[in-house]
Amino acid sequence: SGGMFSTGNEKIVDHPMSLNLDQGALTSFLGDDNDNNTNDDATKLQQIFCGATGTAMVLNDGRCFVFGSNKNDELGIGGPKSTETPVHVPLPDPVAKVSLGPNFSAFLTTTGDLYTCGYGGSAVNGMGCLGHGNMESYQSPKLVNSLVEDGCYASDVHCGEYSMTVLTTEGEVLTCGTGSFGRLGNMETLDQLYLEPVEMIAGDDVVQIASGFAFSLALNKGGIIHAWGKNNEGQLGAGVGLAVDVYAMESLPTPIEGLLEGRKVTRIAAGHSHAAAVTSTGELFTWGMHMDHEPKLENSLLHTKIVDVACGQNYTLALDQEGRLYSLGKGKTGVLGLASTKMTTQPILVEGIPAEEKVVTMSAGWTHVACTTALSE
Repeated sequence: SGGMFSTGNEKIVDHPMSLNLDQGALTSFLGDDNDNNTNDDATKLQQIFCGATGTAMVLNDGRCFVFGSNKNDELGIGGPKSTETPVHVPLPDPVAKVSLGPNFSAFLTTTGDLYTCGYGGSAVNGMGCLGHGNMESYQSPKLVNSLVEDGCYASDVHCGEYSMTVLTTEGEVLTCGTGSFGRLGNMETLDQLYLEPVEMIAGDDVVQIASGFAFSLALNKGGIIHAWGKNNEGQLGAGVGLAVDVYAMESLPTPIEGLLEGRKVTRIAAGHSHAAAVTSTGELFTWGMHMDHEPKLENSLLHTKIVDVACGQNYTLALDQEGRLYSLGKGKTGVLGLASTKMTTQPILVEGIPAEEKVVTMSAGWTHVACTTALSE
């Protein structure tokens, strides 16, 4: 994305490439023309967020830098339609989370405020995805005032194709944007110009959310997942009881059962058209991609305990308690990190990451991956 790992004329990097971002190297990589704070040796990279076609890097001082495609102004940097070098996105408060969607993006600050930018929608594609009460597009991040007026603070945000899902600090799930395929979870197909509660799970005490291209998941405190939206590839995990075709959908949050029934889920992830979950005992389940219409246990990982999961476009990453990374799915853009672009239906250890390093954070974009590592103790 945006040339982050490109070397020479390489179009696909199918193995992990190390990028040293310690101290001075971080300053050089960011090309920090915005201020002098990066010269401080205490400033470090905190997290990387890979999106549909772009990447965001958040430093431990809360500054955010972005690069990649900006065709819909989704990077929030103004005029350029793409950038291969990191550009600072000025926001009034430190950034905690970034969700870079295919058409628009959201920036969440440590104070719980939400800023959105990019494509605002249309009568054809649906409107309201930015949550500003209109279908205007914005080149730079704009505060979602309705949340401020309602006294709501956001703790997480995910951007889909033309809809947005937000989790508040009170455990409430809000959605806005196009209502087609039930992706707002309120039984209607009408667009919502402002963020509105998903009423059916209003009292569920949701602790985590995830969104794909046109569907969303919500995990409650009890470890149960609810899913809603488009189900054309079985991404809602509802099994074969519901028809899975190009028009398949669920307009209300529906609990995912099957093999997950009786298990407590601790982590969820949503890719373009598939999803995954980790249980309290460290099991990994995946579904969707026209392969499994309900949660499938990845038996080959039962020898270890999985603690986190991330999903991109038709691939999945799983992190175990030892800091080892596994990948499975379609690898045509090199996302599996297995020195191959072939598909694998079984999780395989990413051996390109040095054995003395453990993965600390990981992020799965649609067609690119980034993770941070630390030396094993």
